[in-house]
Amino acid sequence: MNDRTSSIATTQESHAKAELDAKASDTWMVFKILGEFVEGFETMRRVGPAVSVFGSARVKPRDPVYQLGVRVGELLASKGFAVITGGGPGVMEAANRGAAKAKKSGVRSIGLNIKLPFEQRPNPYQNIALTFDYFFARKVMFVKYALAYVVLPGGFGTMDEFFEALTLVQTGKIQHFPIILMGTDYFGPLVEWLRKTMVRDKMISPTDPDLVYLTDDPEEAVFIIERTYQNRTFLGNEWRAEYSEIVQARKAEERRQKRRRRR
Repeated sequence: MNDRTSSIATTQESHAKAELDAKASDTWMVFKILGEFVEGFETMRRVGPAVSVFGSARVKPRDPVYQLGVRVGELLASKGFAVITGGGPGVMEAANRGAAKAKKSGVRSIGLNIKLPFEQRPNPYQNIALTFDYFFARKVMFVKYALAYVVLPGGFGTMDEFFEALTLVQTGKIQHFPIILMGTDYFGPLVEWLRKTMVRDKMISPTDPDLVYLTDDPEEAVFIIERTYQNRTFLGNEWRAEYSEIVQARKAEERRQKRRRRR
């Protein structure tokens, strides 16, 4: 065998070995993915009614968006809903923190952590924590075990979760549940674009933007979630009158309390 023939044979052997190694790696990856699903299903099926909360990992505790996340988490937990987040800092930490602050017996503050080279560090307010290598396995847990999504201002990851849930509801792949955008200044232009541009160009149906609720009021968001859960059906516009009455009653009670304090 001359040198050229020997070199070709060595190269072929090298390629064959690399191909076998790649197949072994793929097989091992399948088992890792399966393991993440099994652990996730075994843990999450016990959490009870839950809401997934999304938002930026970059906001700090003094940021109004962070404070909004705390309030959302606290209100959800006070109503008996488990709070599911991505387990990291920012809005995720805020919502878990709010859930822990509620101190309602048995309520779970859940973090579905992801291994990332930056930004992601587990926050200390989780009483159930899972860690994933694969985004898609983690996403299944967010949507499978939630009866609503609450989306606060955030970046690409937040938008990814929002639009994926919207697509799944629109296409009937999951049961219709509330998708609530918190922050009219931040999300208002996006919703307007959905209504004007996407509907105008017939990229979506005229009723598709109605799949999204837009509000600044965390109590309104939790009210929508609670009523949907109680009624086991998508809310039309009839809830607005009921919530308006609740707000008016709350304001009247606040005025009465102020008058009592002045006395």
